[in-house]
Amino acid sequence: MKVHAIQTGFVRIKTAQVEGRGHGWSRRLAIFADPTWTDWLPTYAWAIDCSEGVIVVDTGQGAHLLESGKSLHPYVRWEVAFRIEPEQEIGPQLRALGVGPRDVKRVVLTHLHMDHDGGLAHFPNSEILVAPGELKIASGFAGRMRGYLPHRWPSWFDPAPLRLEARSFGPFAQSRRLTAAGDVIAVATPGHTADHLSIVADDGNTTYFFAGDTSYDERLMLAGKLDGVSADEGVSTATLDAIRNFVQSRPTVYLPTHDPQAAARLAGRQLAGAEV
Repeated sequence: MKVHAIQTGFVRIKTAQVEGRGHGWSRRLAIFADPTWTDWLPTYAWAIDCSEGVIVVDTGQGAHLLESGKSLHPYVRWEVAFRIEPEQEIGPQLRALGVGPRDVKRVVLTHLHMDHDGGLAHFPNSEILVAPGELKIASGFAGRMRGYLPHRWPSWFDPAPLRLEARSFGPFAQSRRLTAAGDVIAVATPGHTADHLSIVADDGNTTYFFAGDTSYDERLMLAGKLDGVSADEGVSTATLDAIRNFVQSRPTVYLPTHDPQAAARLAGRQLAGAEV
């Protein structure tokens, strides 16, 4: 098994989104009152080259996301900023690695936020897997009001529902094997969104935990610190507890989307919580 980190541009958000302040609605509204921006953070997508072909986890940003004026959603207009060039999109970067569009058998989206599905146009020949709840919340008029506008996705976008089974995997109550060998598994990690997924890949010696936005970096996960956008604090806390238990139970490299140290940890197989 070979895992590739693919950085698809950068994003800036408010510091109150990275680490939540307060509780309830005050925690979520603090993002809009926060005058302080983060540094430019990476946006990673991941390619798992396994026995059944290439599985892509998230597709990163797309250059068309810079056209944020097409959305009237206040968060999209004022609380997030993107920086990406066309050659930084996932498609050209995969081709540079020798991976063509038809080599990618499956694309699994941890959730449907724009910096995770912005590169979908590069995968017209792949099976796209999305949690049914994610797709539901992004659909229809209500979805548009939440900022899920049609221009974000290619016209052919028709994902297959990734329905998890009531089968525990470690501390995670729901999971589903994505390969016959069982070396790539989707697990339920609700919090950042209600139906957020993470992907676990096991090469026999090391486990790679593709965490999406369960936390913005490893430190926050280990400390159990919630972000500023998770709707249900209890659910989010339980997810972080489960991840922490998981990485402490087996040698695991923790790989959230926006952690500036994620690619270096992958390259060095640095285990979660290990001292540098």
